Amino acid sequence: MTGADPEGMTRRQLIRHSAWFGAAVGFAVVGGEVISHAAGSATAQRAQSRPTLRFAQVSDSHIGFSGPPNPDVAGTFGHAIAEINNLGYTPDFVVHTGDLTHLSSPEQFDQVRQMMTTLRTPHVFTVPGEHDSVDDAGQKYRSVFGAGTRGDGWYSFDIAGVHVIALVNTLNLKKLGHLGADQLAFVEKDVQALSSDTPIIVFSHIPLFAMYPDWGWGTDDAGQALSYLSRFSSVTCINGHVHQLFSKTEGKVTFYSGTTTAYPLPHPGDGPAPKPVTLPAGKLRDALGIREVSYTKGQTALALKESVLQ
Repeated sequence: MTGADPEGMTRRQLIRHSAWFGAAVGFAVVGGEVISHAAGSATAQRAQSRPTLRFAQVSDSHIGFSGPPNPDVAGTFGHAIAEINNLGYTPDFVVHTGDLTHLSSPEQFDQVRQMMTTLRTPHVFTVPGEHDSVDDAGQKYRSVFGAGTRGDGWYSFDIAGVHVIALVNTLNLKKLGHLGADQLAFVEKDVQALSSDTPIIVFSHIPLFAMYPDWGWGTDDAGQALSYLSRFSSVTCINGHVHQLFSKTEGKVTFYSGTTTAYPLPHPGDGPAPKPVTLPAGKLRDALGIREVSYTKGQTALALKESVLQ
């Protein structure tokens, strides 16, 4: 689980497990294995036949960013919203997994909020990224998106037989990737009454495993949170933050990092720090995208499909 030796996966292994920028790939999780398939294939159709629950993920819109990697982040975020609105069905909800804004100003939060009101879905959920709490430990974020949450913005809910937990691991900029005692206690109590065959989905901004701790790509106390979920037959953790697709399975827990709608970041270890990458002209939208997730009752598999914005 998270908290394992960061040397447990080498950079080469990380890249081998990663999907490169621009990949349009679906995933089915079967018996703890991640099976990739081309969109539209028979595997994809079986995985997504008559789903009980369907939702979409967007992440890292960084509204307020301006620079050569993407001079129009509002435009690409708007394109992602249009992609979701044209999926051919109405998602049960849409989740934004953090870094809604770039500098957590009230104007940026208001712009994100207004843009997300155009999503054609009954519910929109969010978790904060570190860019959403750069100067106030997330107070401005919670004033806009914190209704109904607990503590510093965490919460849970049940939908279509699935239990969803939304965690906050970004508030301390000096110690990124940390849940803390109050939130760990929340997770432990939150799942106590659930049957062990309840599918669990966990949303967070920073990965709940040690993807690349040198860059803050990991959560130091997530192993404790995941220990409370160890009795469940299916646990899926979905995050943003790293601006690229990545999947990893540890026992009954599968981790999926989502891509961004703003700009790509380098692969782990490519340089001393994860700075925005400027791509050749015409290639940016191949590196940006959304994710569809579906669940069919009676199966432990969640089916995931990635789409680029090109």
